[in-house]
Amino acid sequence: MRSALPAARPPRTAVLPRRPFWALLALCGLPLLGIAAAAVEAHMTATTNGATYTEAGAVPRRPVAIVFGAQVLPGGSPSRALANRLDDAVALYRAGRVERLLLTGDGSSSEYYDEPAVMRAYALERGVPDAAIVQDTAGLRTYDSCYRAKAAFGVESAVLVTQAYHLPRAIYTCERLGVRAVGFAAEPLGGRAAGAALRREHPARWLAWWQVTVTRPAPRIPGPRAAALDDRP
Repeated sequence: MRSALPAARPPRTAVLPRRPFWALLALCGLPLLGIAAAAVEAHMTATTNGATYTEAGAVPRRPVAIVFGAQVLPGGSPSRALANRLDDAVALYRAGRVERLLLTGDGSSSEYYDEPAVMRAYALERGVPDAAIVQDTAGLRTYDSCYRAKAAFGVESAVLVTQAYHLPRAIYTCERLGVRAVGFAAEPLGGRAAGAALRREHPARWLAWWQVTVTRPAPRIPGPRAAALDDRP
């Protein structure tokens, strides 16, 4: 008796692996995110073009120069980046382009670290009178410095002193927060420090756009309203 042959199996079809939803979202969204980020930077740069100076005598007269803080070295001396900013702010004061210096930086996060105090000592040593110096110890980030310049110190118009890579963000932020601003480009950083600063600057610009356009957060340390600079002796 002939044995029955086994039934033929149906042909197998290839089953493609299912891509996770988040992988698909990233695949589609990352290019769009890159385009949006590039558009933000282009807009920020375009709207601040023509507002940056490198010669003290060419800077339009403003009541105050806002000098942004940077790293202070152990022992209480300013880093090269910060010293360059301060040297240029002193030059602006001596040239009669500004009447006061608003020194803004981190003087609140630790009792052992005070950028504005070091900045003040540096400016005093170079002949800027004490009456022409104002400290903002709650300038923990560029956004906070610009916000507080208007809200806490009553600044309406200013020269912003920092390195060129930082100026588009600083000018854009101050303008959107109510301070009419031009910038003075301090001597640039060199070597690896310059590359690291530029890499940090790109996401910082995207965040700045989001903050001034969408969220408008209060500063990390709002603080009491200080006397307007114009009211100071």
